[in-house]
Amino acid sequence: MENTKKIVIMPAYNAEATLAKTISDIPFDYIDELILVDDESKDRTVVTAQKIGESHPRLTTSIDEYYNDKSKILFTIFEHDKNKGYGGNQKSCYDIALSHGASIVIMLHPDYQYDPKLIKYFVEFIDDGYFDVMLGSRIRSRKEAILGGMPHYKYYANRFLSFIENLATGMALSEWHTGMRAYRKEVLESINYNKFSDDFVFDTQVLFEIIKKGYRIGDIPVPVRYFKEASSINLARSINYGFLTVWETIKFIFRR
Repeated sequence: MENTKKIVIMPAYNAEATLAKTISDIPFDYIDELILVDDESKDRTVVTAQKIGESHPRLTTSIDEYYNDKSKILFTIFEHDKNKGYGGNQKSCYDIALSHGASIVIMLHPDYQYDPKLIKYFVEFIDDGYFDVMLGSRIRSRKEAILGGMPHYKYYANRFLSFIENLATGMALSEWHTGMRAYRKEVLESINYNKFSDDFVFDTQVLFEIIKKGYRIGDIPVPVRYFKEASSINLARSINYGFLTVWETIKFIFRR
């Protein structure tokens, strides 16, 4: 693991209320750098991030301190001058992480919906050579998902969409629509992610491309966390996302 550089990227939008809690649970012994890209938030996400970078005992925003103190994790903060969307934000995150020499890139939403403590398992499965991509699955049982706060319509839509995507690809992933993922750098370098949508369907397009190229995908369970401060798209955007996902599935079938 000493030969790889593990970078956690956080595509942030209005994450002021949950950012500190998310960062506090990151297992810093398993990563080398933390990158936050703010997508023109309307709250104080950037100010909060800067304060955390200055006060957290394991983080530094200074490159000089990072190189002089091996116990420090570099915390890099970027701001978009205009909102680029969920997919557009991820593109910036990956571009920056790869330019910083990442060997493994772990995406963590700063809204605390996904448990940061599980990062170490994502890193180990990739670094030990078992998989090229790791996904965190929120779907272990209907009861657990609903008790964790996932709306009923999102649970059933998730199950239906994941079913048809597995059927189209021959995969058996328990969830296609998770926001906690990790990639080996070679995967990101080969899929040309910048050609994909700037909206939420970006994640689906990325997975289809990864499967087309034959990379190994693993998944592990992650707890379900839905609460007031956690980001979540509304019903109208969820319906639109569902139709776009079906369309991407149809396109994948015809390409094959």
